[in-house]
Amino acid sequence: MTGQQPEKPDLTLDLRGLKCPLPALRARKALIPLGSGALVEIETTDPLAGLDIPHMCNEDGHTLVSSERTETGHRFRVRRG
Repeated sequence: MTGQQPEKPDLTLDLRGLKCPLPALRARKALIPLGSGALVEIETTDPLAGLDIPHMCNEDGHTLVSSERTETGHRFRVRRG
């Protein structure tokens, strides 16, 4: 029996190299035109994104599906509310 493949994101944002608060601001702007339920994967290198992206989700009514550390920063999967 094989494991389920992770759901393919509707949009992938490469926000590596941007400093706080830009990753959260750019993610927020990118989510606006998407339909409810869209899945967005966000790559960041800013250490503060680990706080900012979950906070943005909480403020804007999105669901933080997953948050993981990567070699260079964080990877988030956000479901648009």
